[in-house]
Amino acid sequence: MDFASLMSKEISKSSGAAPKKYLRRAELEAEREAAYIASQKALQVEREEKVAKKRKLEEEEAARNQEREAKRNRLAEESRKRREEEDERKEKARRRRLGLPDLPPRAADGSGKEDTPLPEGEEDIHDADLITKLRALNEPARLFGESHKSRLRRYRRLTSTAKDSSPDLTPGPIPTSLLPVPEADMKLPATLPTDPAGLTFLYRQLASYFTLVLTEWGIALSQRPESVKGSFQGKAAYTAMVQAKENMRPLFKRFERGDLEIGVLAPVVEIVRAAQERRYVDANDGYLTLSIGKAAWPIGVTMVGIHERSAREKLHESGKGQAHIMSDEVTRKFLQSIKRCLSFAQTRWPPADQLQLMG
Repeated sequence: MDFASLMSKEISKSSGAAPKKYLRRAELEAEREAAYIASQKALQVEREEKVAKKRKLEEEEAARNQEREAKRNRLAEESRKRREEEDERKEKARRRRLGLPDLPPRAADGSGKEDTPLPEGEEDIHDADLITKLRALNEPARLFGESHKSRLRRYRRLTSTAKDSSPDLTPGPIPTSLLPVPEADMKLPATLPTDPAGLTFLYRQLASYFTLVLTEWGIALSQRPESVKGSFQGKAAYTAMVQAKENMRPLFKRFERGDLEIGVLAPVVEIVRAAQERRYVDANDGYLTLSIGKAAWPIGVTMVGIHERSAREKLHESGKGQAHIMSDEVTRKFLQSIKRCLSFAQTRWPPADQLQLMG
């Protein structure tokens, strides 16, 4: 490099503007703010691109799911139609083989619901009103696979059954179809009647007497003080009354049907007649005879050595004194309820002779 080039280089350096050595604070803040705004704009653009890309992916996934669901529904419908056609074909073949008439044609909409016209004189009911009436009868509004006409026929059947129901039940602790007997006519005869009318009146007398006892029992329990009702003994007494009432329902059913066994009816009549005459000890003896019987019971050792004890053969005899309470659970329960009625009756109608009080 020659001297002329070096001098020209130095001259050019000295003629140029010198860079600033110091910057103002405002200029620095402006540069920093411009850089921040640029970075935020870049982030916003990147965020919008991500949101748009995610929305596009979600729309594509929703479209694929919709297509997949439509295809699944179409395949299920086709499978259902094929299955129905196969079942119909098999049913037609079975009916043809058995010589049965053909099935009625399906409805025009292919729903398979019956298209049988309503009988003449039967008025159709709107489906909403029909559902309301069924719910008022505490019946299900719809059954699986049930058409409107089937639902209407079910409602007609329920209403006709309600109209032709059993006779009115008498009010009382145990509702029964037997007509009540006045208290003056409740006195039972000494001997059992043999004619059907006499037996029917006897069942009415028994039902009326037990209804009277249970009613008085409930009234006596309801008149107790609240402190007694809430105590353990008070709750136990109420539970005993409710249990006795529930256990005597089968007895009332037998009264209504008139099929109570003579071996049970005669002792029950004897017990009730003694209770009506306030001979509660005699009534309790009748209850013990009915429940336990007169059969011999083994007490202690029954066989010692080679010699039989006296009257040992009576342990295995069965006959008139056989216990009824052990043979049937229902019978055992209502006989125990009769005993509880006797225990209350002697407190409600105490005897004149204190010796007739049961222990």
